[in-house]
Order: sequence, then C-alpha cells, then structure tokens
Amino acid sequence: MNAITAESRVTLHFELSLEDGQIVDSNFSQSPASFVYGDGSLLPTFEAVLLGMKVGDEASFVMSPEKAFGAHNQSNIQRMPRSQFAMDLEEGMVVSFADVSKNELPGVIAEIGDKEVVVDFNHPLAGRSLTFRVNIVAIEAAI
Repeated sequence: MNAITAESRVTLHFELSLEDGQIVDSNFSQSPASFVYGDGSLLPTFEAVLLGMKVGDEASFVMSPEKAFGAHNQSNIQRMPRSQFAMDLEEGMVVSFADVSKNELPGVIAEIGDKEVVVDFNHPLAGRSLTFRVNIVAIEAAI
C-alpha cells in the first residue's frame, strides 16, 4: 500500500502541542501507535489530514479548535451545590459524573465556594489550537 486511504491501517509517531509549544501528548520517544482509519482512535479531522501520506512522510498540521476538540462552550460550565460533593475537592481535579443516560462524564473542578462548586465539562483542550505532528512508519490494508 503506497499511500494512506480510508481502508488503511496506519502506524505512526505523533505529537500534539499547544500554541506555545507545550507538548500535550507524544509517542516520538516510544513505540509508534497503530490505528485503522475510521475506528475512532483519532478525531475524523485528524485522520483526514493523513490521507495521501506515504511511509517516511513527516508533517505538522495546525488544527483550529473547531477541527480539534471544539470551541470552549460556556453552557458546559455548571454550578452545583457544595453539599453534593462528599469528597475533598481541589481546583483542577477531574471528577466523574453520570449523565441522564448513566454515561460517565468527566468534569474539572474550576472553582470551589462555601455554598457551590463550579464544574467545567468542556474537554480540557476545547478552545485551543493544536499542532498535530506525524511521522508515518507503516501503512497496510485494513482487514
């Protein structure tokens, strides 16, 4: 297989970094990761930029918030009664909540007051532009 298509299994090194160059995630110093195109391992917009790349190709793509983890949405910030939390809380702590369908929903404790707690349910990288750097190690036909 010469180039990445929608029917590929891709092995690659990748790095995600913020606008200031801070690395969020990288496997360049580890074993490469593999995924089958369309399996949900990568966001669809991240997969799309890989189409047509070949083994040995290395590239960087700046992904706007809309192409990465979405814009920061003010309606995803909730105020909850402090009494609802039986544990010790710290700002920045991630707490797991259950939504109406009993799905797990992580929230970040943004602010702790005497009577209420502010919880941010936005993805931690929402509203951020990210640089997605890749090096293609192998391409195979997905079975």
